[in-house]
Amino acid sequence: MLELNFTQTLGNHTLTLNETLPASGITAIFGVSGAGKTSLINAISGLTRPQSGRIVLNDRVLNDVENKIYLSPDKRRIGYVFQDARLFPHYSVRGNLRYGMAKSMAGQFDKLVRLLGIEPLLDRLPSSLSGGEKQRVAIGRALLTAPELLLLDEPLASLDIPRKRELLPYLQRLAREINIPMLYVSHSLDEILHLADKVLVLEEGSVKAFGNLEEVWGSSVMHPWLPKEQQSSILKVSVLEHHPHYAMTALALGDQHLWVNKIDKPLQSALRIRIQASDVSLVLQPPLQTSIRNILRAKVAECFDDNGQVEVKLEVGSRTLWARISPWARDELGIKPGLWLYAQIKSVSITA
Repeated sequence: MLELNFTQTLGNHTLTLNETLPASGITAIFGVSGAGKTSLINAISGLTRPQSGRIVLNDRVLNDVENKIYLSPDKRRIGYVFQDARLFPHYSVRGNLRYGMAKSMAGQFDKLVRLLGIEPLLDRLPSSLSGGEKQRVAIGRALLTAPELLLLDEPLASLDIPRKRELLPYLQRLAREINIPMLYVSHSLDEILHLADKVLVLEEGSVKAFGNLEEVWGSSVMHPWLPKEQQSSILKVSVLEHHPHYAMTALALGDQHLWVNKIDKPLQSALRIRIQASDVSLVLQPPLQTSIRNILRAKVAECFDDNGQVEVKLEVGSRTLWARISPWARDELGIKPGLWLYAQIKSVSITA
């Protein structure tokens, strides 16, 4: 576990944390520029020092201001990947990877190289690599130091869209196959959606929300960050059954289910789905005959006006589902908190 209980002031910016982050999976650190994202991971890495409080990683005290404990960055066993790869220009890729490699990782070198897809690059110099290739090498170098925690400070920020698309699958693969917790700094909703298990939202140096991706994404805190066309819900589901006659798969959502285009995954497989708010319509009674396959019983939690539309937050069991309707529909149906109704879902996209 990573225990963060500290205050740090740099210039006019103050960062205050009192959170415990998991020692597994990817936790995204999200917020606009100046929110405190990089300041947070710099404090964790030891590049900056808090004025008060403590930082503890897996029961090892990294910082304790009151007891005058401070571990230097090289003793923290934390890997750090910057926006720019910062490779040694005079070393080959192989030399960069082996620089600082822990003895315990010698047997993992070939596996990690394959996992990152950098086998063909080993004898090349950094100057001959694309931006995405450089970042893969930088990630490999950080992992070969055998860190207990990997920090990634917007590793895709300096890449163009094709290079970002090139690197994302490698990061997803790392998350599945490498048992090292990661803190992933980003202001990109798309990156967070594809990579994060948990999300910590920072605003002006303080935590506005922290929890599982699907919980934070569906919260009112996150809602203002999403552009109107991206207002959506993220739901964690599992494969329930495959239709015997049609290319459709049923996904379990609590005690209800959703039909989607066939997914080539075994039964009980866990995955995430994304449902756009504009693809959810509301009815007071279940329709008798309809082409829409997904009709879920739901309860209205809240609703509010937003630029001429009405955003409706629904509770489907313990999950949150957002719908976008017109003020006319709200008034005609009498939509208000506490009302039970049915949500019709026209389409579902699979995100993971």
